[in-house]
Amino acid sequence: MSAAAAIQNTTVDADVSRWVASVGDVLHAKLAAVGLVRPRIKPASQPEPTSETEPQVCLGAFLDGYLKDRDDLKPNSLLVYGHTRRTLVQFFGADKPLAEITEYDAEQWQRFLIRQGLSKATVRKRSANAKVFFKVAIRQGRIASNPFAHIKSTSVANDERFYFLSLDDTQKVLDNCPDAQWRLIFALARYGGLRTPSETLSLRWEDVAWQENRILVRSPKTEHHEGKDSRLVPIFPELRPYLLAAFEEAEPGSEYVITRYRQENTNLRTQLKRILKRAGLKPWPRLFQNLRSTRQTELSAIWPEHTVCAWMGNSKAVAMRHYLQVRNEDFERAANTPTGTARQAARNPARFGAETSRTEGQGATGPEGETGVFSAPNGELRINASPCRTKTWRRRESNPHSCDATAVCSRYTTSPCSTPSILAIIGEVSTFS
Repeated sequence: MSAAAAIQNTTVDADVSRWVASVGDVLHAKLAAVGLVRPRIKPASQPEPTSETEPQVCLGAFLDGYLKDRDDLKPNSLLVYGHTRRTLVQFFGADKPLAEITEYDAEQWQRFLIRQGLSKATVRKRSANAKVFFKVAIRQGRIASNPFAHIKSTSVANDERFYFLSLDDTQKVLDNCPDAQWRLIFALARYGGLRTPSETLSLRWEDVAWQENRILVRSPKTEHHEGKDSRLVPIFPELRPYLLAAFEEAEPGSEYVITRYRQENTNLRTQLKRILKRAGLKPWPRLFQNLRSTRQTELSAIWPEHTVCAWMGNSKAVAMRHYLQVRNEDFERAANTPTGTARQAARNPARFGAETSRTEGQGATGPEGETGVFSAPNGELRINASPCRTKTWRRRESNPHSCDATAVCSRYTTSPCSTPSILAIIGEVSTFS
């Protein structure tokens, strides 16, 4: 053997050399300890061999232990992690040792998800979760490397699951909601852009600043990010009537805005599907998220991108990938707008939208000549008023209908899209105190 042969100045037999190379680390270490062979050089990250065989950690037990320790996870996050755990155990088996899962096995598992008919976005999400699981195993010293590290897991948008809900269909849904609270739930998602159910059920009456015309929205989804626990959202003109209706029906001393649909066994998606059936509409993909997507698309056509993202509580990158849509009316407007005019509109969308409304809708009036926001026979929202006509409300702190000597001088009629109504109101109504 090499060490002994060096001492005796002899050569090692070839068969002996092959045998020494084939023995395990434990036996080789014992031979090295008595000077028969030179110690094997191990990478710094590899533990020294021991005489006792360490028990192997199996996949099922490891995943169950990890999820049990994550008592900080929200119920929905725990559910998503649970789906990944289920598919890992389904493919590998609960008794599969973690150390035996290879990079090739990880690729095969990802192909298994695709064969199950899961969307590309879902496959990527579960792959990202698998990476998280095995990163934890590395930190715990269970394995030396992550077999899932190389597989693709960046989030992708599924364009086939986008859906833009028109104003006409929005009104059909609202008309078929069973009560004022359900109408508000739907309006908060469609016109306020709130995440449902988490942000909607977290809303308290103390969060509604009537005089400032804004709502403090608490966000359970993003509260673990610094400075992202809440955001301010305007009380948009389309949202205000439904918020007022729920306020007028609220019991004295009520803390939460939504009180009737807070039970753990309440499934708002299932109830919304029933409402859609009564309205004669087919359920669209991602029921509540596409309401947020619709609203962000509308607002982004009018307001600066950073402003809309602040209202919606997401980033520009997330908005581009998962929320913003191209509408049919965008094609129609592009086909009928000369390039120079389009450039002017891009520079000053508020002025352009107002001037377009003034030119195309001059002379329109509301019911009995009243000013305000009205629904036209075709379902469009319009702002109608006589020129220089004003209406003043006396300020009362306890009255959410009141504001500071607010004068409405409306000269515009909005286009079919609801968002220009915001521009007309913001531009022509003095700010709330």
